[in-house]
Amino acid sequence: MSLDPELEGQHALVTGGGTGLGLAMAKALCSAGAEVTVVGRRKDVLEDALQKLGPQARMLVGDIADLGQVGALAREAERAGPVSILVNNAGTHHKDDTLATSDADFRRVIDTNLTGTFALTREIARSMKARKSGSILVITSMAALVGILYVAAYTASKSGLQGLVRELAVEFGAFGVRVNALAPGFIETDMNRDIFKKDPERLDKVLARTPLRRLGTPEDIASAAVFLVSPKAAFITGACLPVDGGMSIGF
Repeated sequence: MSLDPELEGQHALVTGGGTGLGLAMAKALCSAGAEVTVVGRRKDVLEDALQKLGPQARMLVGDIADLGQVGALAREAERAGPVSILVNNAGTHHKDDTLATSDADFRRVIDTNLTGTFALTREIARSMKARKSGSILVITSMAALVGILYVAAYTASKSGLQGLVRELAVEFGAFGVRVNALAPGFIETDMNRDIFKKDPERLDKVLARTPLRRLGTPEDIASAAVFLVSPKAAFITGACLPVDGGMSIGF
C-alpha cells in the first residue's frame, strides 16, 4: 500500500533512476502510488535499485546519450503503460579549467545532459500530446542559476535545459502537458561527502552562503519532485524550483 496515493494510476519514467537523486525520486514516486520505470546504463545497478523500490518498479537498460536507442527506450517504457510522468534526471559531469576542456569533453556532457534529454522528451511527449495530459520534470542545477568555476560544459548543458523547459511549456501547455524544472543545490550524496571530506574549506564556503546552513538531502529533492509532477501543482508550468536552502539568493 502506498503512503500517499496521490499518484495512483500514474506511470513514471525516471532516467538515471538507479542511484543518488534518481533513486530517491523513484522511491518517492512509488510511495505516492505511481508505477515507476527506472532507466540506466548499468544492469546490476538497476537490479539493486529494484530491490529497494519493490513490486511497483521496473527497469530498462539504456543510454539516452546514444540517440539510436532513444526511440526504442520510449516504446519499451510505454509497453508497461502510458508514461504520464517523465523525470529527466540522467546526466554526466566534467570539471576542469575551460582552457583544458576539449571539444570531446564538452560534446560528451552536452550529448547526455541536453541532447539526450531532448530526444527522450520528444518521444515521450508524442503520446502525452495525443492523450492531452502529462507532466515532464527536468533536473537542472545551480550551475544554470549562478556562476560556478570549472564546469563550462555542465553549465552550458543545464542552462540549455532551463531554456528548453520554458519553450516546451509554451508549446505543450495547450495540450494539457506541464513541463517544469527542479534545480538541486548542494545535496548530501555519497559523492559530495567524499568531496567535502577532502576539501572542508569548500563545505564551509557552501554552508556560509546557504541561508538554511545545511546541505540538502536526497529526500528534499524527491519531495519537491513529487509535488511538481502531482495534481497539487496543476497550475504550474515552465517554472524552475531551486531546492537549495536559499543558496541561489544568499549572499
